[in-house]
Amino acid sequence: MADPGRGELLLRAVESYPQRMLVIAPDFRILAAGGGAAGSSLEGPCHEALFGRSEPCEGCAVRQVLATAAPAWSPRCGELDEASERICVYAYPLFGDGRLEAVVALEIEPAPRSLLEEQLRRSNAFLRNLITSAVDGVIAADRKGRVIIFNDAAAEIFGYTVEEALASLDVRQIYPDGLEREVMRQLRSPDHGGRGKLRSFPVEVLHRDGTRIPINLNAAIVYEGDREVATIGFFHDLRERLRMQKELEKTQLQLLQAEKMASLGKLAAGVAHQLNNPLGGIILFTKLILEEYPLPEAAREDLNRVLNDAQRCRDTVKELLEFTRQTRHLMRPHDLNQAIARTLFLLKSQSLFHNIEIDTRLDPGLPPVTSDIQQMNHLFMNLILNAAQAMEGNGRLTVSTRHLPEAGRVRIEIADTGPGIPPEVLPHIFEPFFTTKPEGEGTGLGLSLAYGIVQNHGGVLTAVSEPGRGATFVVELPVHPSHGGDSRSE
Repeated sequence: MADPGRGELLLRAVESYPQRMLVIAPDFRILAAGGGAAGSSLEGPCHEALFGRSEPCEGCAVRQVLATAAPAWSPRCGELDEASERICVYAYPLFGDGRLEAVVALEIEPAPRSLLEEQLRRSNAFLRNLITSAVDGVIAADRKGRVIIFNDAAAEIFGYTVEEALASLDVRQIYPDGLEREVMRQLRSPDHGGRGKLRSFPVEVLHRDGTRIPINLNAAIVYEGDREVATIGFFHDLRERLRMQKELEKTQLQLLQAEKMASLGKLAAGVAHQLNNPLGGIILFTKLILEEYPLPEAAREDLNRVLNDAQRCRDTVKELLEFTRQTRHLMRPHDLNQAIARTLFLLKSQSLFHNIEIDTRLDPGLPPVTSDIQQMNHLFMNLILNAAQAMEGNGRLTVSTRHLPEAGRVRIEIADTGPGIPPEVLPHIFEPFFTTKPEGEGTGLGLSLAYGIVQNHGGVLTAVSEPGRGATFVVELPVHPSHGGDSRSE
């Protein structure tokens, strides 16, 4: 079978076109018909033959082509009557010898309404899923404040169910103290992202239970023409970010503290070793002079003063060496209740404690802690003396211990009823050489030494205080892995 020619293919294509294809003269007569109109008797003007009208239809595509000599649609896209499924007509001019001889009109069937409705339904479902799955809270409200969009993230932030919010929530209820008026004022201002827009606005909103929640708000006004019809807001919960920021700041402070202590350690170790030998010589030869030579009483008093000052220097060097861990320690499981009881027994007979009421609340089930008992004695001695000195020998000292099984730690609290620690001083109390005591009464090493001991035992030392209401030092230390064993100190 021979291949059909191009002309035959073109004729077959015209004949197989399912809708009508017409060639129309400038006076609207139908000159030729093809496609779905082939074989039909179409006499007279097209508007009369096709629609029974005496005049061309309003918006007629053929008339538009005759007037403009350019292709045209009838009706235009987007102007179909919603209740109608009329055929669209596409018309274009045919030219001969430079003049318009006829117009070709093609009937084009638009997509069925059911298909358009299905596409619209899918688009709406996609938009709804997009809003519902957004990680930020999305809330939209009409001009009366009635909530019309409320997604799952908004439900988590504000504590209302989606159903409750859509049924009865007024958007003004989520803002404290009339703050919604300020939000609307800034939305209508051109200064915060443009008219009708508000970008990255920090604000506090209200949870259902009254809790204030820090939020970063992006919002917009929805317009129809120039008329405001609704508002929509995107609420980014800042609680987790702020929590992480506080944790980061705390970690940075701890790193800074550790760095300071490490630097001091290197300095202290060098100074201590350099001073130990000459101090030992001063003490030794002062004692020899006092023992072997008959001296006037005034000279002996002066030498005793030299001896006492040299011994004070030696004690400071000893503290520095202890602070830098230049001594050998024995880590074993110990009962910290016994260490605390021993420390209190040694101290309570001192004159500083005569007017101090001591309240001990020691947990009898406290598990053992892997520790160096000498360092623990030093730690408790330091903290208890510090509390007594803060109360100036008059007040109430509370020492308590308890087990924190969920954390695998023991907690020791030493609380006093002294004047407390000023807020500007509290962040610095564990810094080496920081002291609020008068010159000559303190080295500023006591609390930094205590901090280092706790840190080297894998624990945490913190202080809590309110001016005028005393201070509480809290020590948390990890328990011994096998806390069923013998916890007696050795």
